[in-house]
Amino acid sequence: MGRYVFTLPDIGEGIAEAEIVAWHVKVGDTVEEDGRLADMMTDKATVEMESPVSGVVVEVAGAEGDVIAIGSALVVIEVEGLAEEGGHAPSPKAAVVEERIEAETPAAAGASTGSAQADVVVEPAPAPKP
Repeated sequence: MGRYVFTLPDIGEGIAEAEIVAWHVKVGDTVEEDGRLADMMTDKATVEMESPVSGVVVEVAGAEGDVIAIGSALVVIEVEGLAEEGGHAPSPKAAVVEERIEAETPAAAGASTGSAQADVVVEPAPAPKP
């Protein structure tokens, strides 16, 4: 088992910190990948943080109302399969990522794979009439 440190991502341009509005987990809880962790509020928006991995919550950054800096640890999750502390979770397989892209942006799915190409024929413009 290893520990995955989930750091507070940059959730808005120019934002340096965010306030913990609500926790959806506590130490000892099991969290699934994409499960709700916390709601974070900046001066621009309130954003729901989701877990990038499945595991058991072993540390949380603070209490509701606390302000933490972007890039600092928000949650530490004990994860099976991680070899060392502070490691990163395994990356999702390319097929899984592609499926998520297609599901979230169906119009762009064909364009991103490059599988559908249109033939373009360029014809010269007609010569000007005298």
